[in-house]
Amino acid sequence: MITRRTAMTGIAALLTSMSAHGAPGEQFSVTSGNDSLPVSRYAATVAGKRPAVIVLHGSRGIELRLRAYERYADALSAKGIDVFFLRYMTPADTAALTPKSSTHESRNAYDTARFDDWADTVSATATTILGRSDSSGRIGLLGFSLGGYVAADTAARDARIAALAVLYGGMPDAMAAKVKHLPPLIALHGEADRNVPVAKGRQLVALGKSVGAEAEFVPFPGKAHGFDFSDTDPMTSDAIDRVTRFFQPRLAA
Repeated sequence: MITRRTAMTGIAALLTSMSAHGAPGEQFSVTSGNDSLPVSRYAATVAGKRPAVIVLHGSRGIELRLRAYERYADALSAKGIDVFFLRYMTPADTAALTPKSSTHESRNAYDTARFDDWADTVSATATTILGRSDSSGRIGLLGFSLGGYVAADTAARDARIAALAVLYGGMPDAMAAKVKHLPPLIALHGEADRNVPVAKGRQLVALGKSVGAEAEFVPFPGKAHGFDFSDTDPMTSDAIDRVTRFFQPRLAA
């Protein structure tokens, strides 16, 4: 139960993290097919070989709400995990998924046609990261909305993914029947989400359990899509804390 005291504590922690955030210390590109896509690295605060998490943004990109994504990078890097922001969408993707020039139906059809390529891009990025001299060989995926679908699709295909966290996303319908494996996963979802039905998060967790994966569903009553992007809602810090605590032991060497 969220009391006034815990709510104020959560807001205070959130404001503290906002004023003390890090910045990407390295920029590089990965090649997938004919595309060269940018990656930003937020380095952990410890030396030596470290695990990594690839962050996959929603359909509107990272820059629109950069600080919201950076809060996760801050929390994970503080716990010894390198964080990599992959901008997996091409200019053509961005144009096709712009709400002003597309419909819900056209965006869904476009996503379905692109999931395989996006998953290949994430796997290519994982190969690059795992080949680094500072990699511990353990890597996870953190996906938001469309990025959650991409993360789930990739994790089902790529056995190197050691842990999966999905916020208000799910598994692409075309992939669900083909899934034979998933890593440990956690799905966080607002129960009042009108963009991605909460049932999609529950279905992902049920799918994980059906193939023998450790899987947890965390509902957030009354919360809408992107609830964790709020600068003042204590549920933001709660979501970040849950994700961080999920990855820590599962990415440990």
